[in-house]
Amino acid sequence: MAEVVGTIEPQTAAAEATQQTTDGFHLVIDALKANDIDTIFGLVGIPITDLARLAQAEGMRFIGFRHEQHAGNAAAIAGYMTKKPGICLTVSAPGFLNGLTALANATTNCFPMILISGSSEREIVDLQQGDYEEMDQLNAAKPYAKAAYRVLHAEDIGIGVARAIRAAVSGRPGGVYLDLPAKLLAQTMDAVKAKKSLVRVIDAAPRQLPAPESVQRALDLLKGAKRPLILLGKGAAYAQADAEIRAFVEKTGIPYLPMSMAKGLLPDTHEQSASAARSFVLAEADVVVLIGARLNWLLSHGKGKTWGAPKQFVQIDISPTEIDSNVAIAAPVIGDIGSCVSALVAGLDASFPKPASEWTGAIAARKSTNLEKMAATLAKNPSPMNFHSALRAIRDVLKTRPDINVVNEGANTLDYARSIIDMYEPRKRFDSGTWGIMGIGMGFAIGAAVTSGKQVVAIEGDSAFGFSGMELETICRYDLPVCTIVFNNNGVYRGTDVNPTGGKDVAPTVFVKGARYDRMIEAFGGIGHHATTPEELTKALLEAIASGKPTLINAVIDEAAGTESGRLTNLNPQSAAMKK
Repeated sequence: MAEVVGTIEPQTAAAEATQQTTDGFHLVIDALKANDIDTIFGLVGIPITDLARLAQAEGMRFIGFRHEQHAGNAAAIAGYMTKKPGICLTVSAPGFLNGLTALANATTNCFPMILISGSSEREIVDLQQGDYEEMDQLNAAKPYAKAAYRVLHAEDIGIGVARAIRAAVSGRPGGVYLDLPAKLLAQTMDAVKAKKSLVRVIDAAPRQLPAPESVQRALDLLKGAKRPLILLGKGAAYAQADAEIRAFVEKTGIPYLPMSMAKGLLPDTHEQSASAARSFVLAEADVVVLIGARLNWLLSHGKGKTWGAPKQFVQIDISPTEIDSNVAIAAPVIGDIGSCVSALVAGLDASFPKPASEWTGAIAARKSTNLEKMAATLAKNPSPMNFHSALRAIRDVLKTRPDINVVNEGANTLDYARSIIDMYEPRKRFDSGTWGIMGIGMGFAIGAAVTSGKQVVAIEGDSAFGFSGMELETICRYDLPVCTIVFNNNGVYRGTDVNPTGGKDVAPTVFVKGARYDRMIEAFGGIGHHATTPEELTKALLEAIASGKPTLINAVIDEAAGTESGRLTNLNPQSAAMKK
C-alpha cells in the first residue's frame, strides 16, 4: 500500500505544479477569450503551430487557410460584420508580409482586425544576426496599421491584447499589428498572477456625442437646400445604426444614394433611393449629407464634372481630420454615426421642409428612364451569355433570398453586379471597397460564411478569382455554404487580345481558353457546375443554395463582352508612344 502511494505522490505533486503555472501560449488564448473572441483565421507554422492547436483545444475555432492574405481578409470582413476585431494569426517574416496586405486593406477600409504574428527575438533582429525568417516586423507594420505593438513578457500579454482590441475598434476602426516573439510563447508564470494580468476591455468604442451647435448648423443648411441628397457609405453600414439612419432618411424625405457596401442599409427598392439616377443627383444636388462616406477617389474627391454645380457638404464622421480632406465642408458633425444621426433626427421639427417636388420629380423621371433602359438590356438573351444576361439570372434568384451574403469582385463583374443586383438587408454585400484591390473574394466569402453561418454567393471575375482560388480547398475542408460563380470570359477584362508579334505567348490579358474552373472544386470534394445559358446558371445556383454545399459555377461569358478596366478606364493611363 505504501509503495502504491509512493508512486502516486510524485505524479500528484507534478500535476499540482502544472496547475500552478501557465505559459504564453495559454495566456494569448485566455486574453482573447476574456474579450469574447472565439475565432482565429490563420495559417500555421513556426512558431505559432501550437498556439493554433491549443486554441482549438480550448474551444476556439481555428480556420486554417492556404495563404495568409486570404486569412487576413476573412478576419477583416468578420470585423466589419461584428464590430469586434477579427483575428488573423501568421508565422514570421513571409507569413507576416502576406498578412500585411490584408492588414493595410483593413486599415484603408476601416475594418477592425488584429494581425498576430510570431517573430524573431529582438536582440537577434536588432543586431541583424541572421535568424530564421528574421525581420523587424513591428516597424514594417507601422505605416500600414492603425497601431502596432510588441509584447516581450508573458505578464504583459493581457494588456497587449487589450490595447490591440481598443485600438482596432475605437474612433475610426482599422488594422492593428501585434508582435509575439517566439520566446514569449514559451515563457511561464504563476497561474494566479497570470489570471490577474488578463484585461477585459470595457467600452472599447464609446459613444462620441456631437456638439449641439454642429447639429444645428447641419439642420439649418439642410433647411435652406433646394436639391438635398444623402450619401451613405460603408461606414454607415458598419455603425449598425440602421433604425436611426432609416428614420433620418424617411422623416426628411431626402433622396439617398448608397455606396456599394452600404447597399441594403435601406432596401435598394426604397422609393427614396436615387441609385438609378446616380450621375444626375451627384451633379445636380446643392447640399449633400455624407454619412460614413469619404470624398475619396470613389466620389471623385468631391470635385470635377461628377459633382456638376457648386454644392455644400454636411459630413458626419468620427474623425475630425477627415473633414476638409478634399473640399471645404460647410457643416461638419463629429461623433459616432449613431449618435450624430439620432441628434439630427431629434432636431427635425414641424418646420423642417420636405424636398421640393421639382427635385424629387426630376429624380423619379430620370430613374424611370434609366430603369427602362436597363430592363431592356437585361431582357436580351445573347449566346454566349454576356454580363447582363448572367447577372439577370443571379439577380432573380437572390431576390428570393435577401438573407444571402454576396461577395463581389472583378472589373466588369463588379461594375455590372453592383448596379444590377439589389440588396435588401444591411451588411450583406462585400466587395473591393475603398482600396479597389483584387483578391478579396474567397477570404471575404469564408469570413462571411464562418461569421454569419449563412449562405454566401461570391460573384467573381475570372481574373479576380485567380488571386484566391486555392482557398476553394479551405471552403471544402470546412464544408462552408459558399457558392462561387466565376464569370469566365477567358481573360482580364476580355479574352480577345492577341500577341502583336505573332509569337507563341498569348497577349498579357488572355487566359487559357475554355478553362473549367468547376473542375477545380471537384478535386477537393465540392460540387462543380458548367453553365453556358442563363437557364443553366439559374438551375445551378438554386441547387447550390438548396444544398448549402461548397459549389463553384463556371459561367461562360462572351469573351468579347468586357471593357478595359471596367468603369475605371479614366484611371488607366495609355501609352502615347503606342498610339503613334
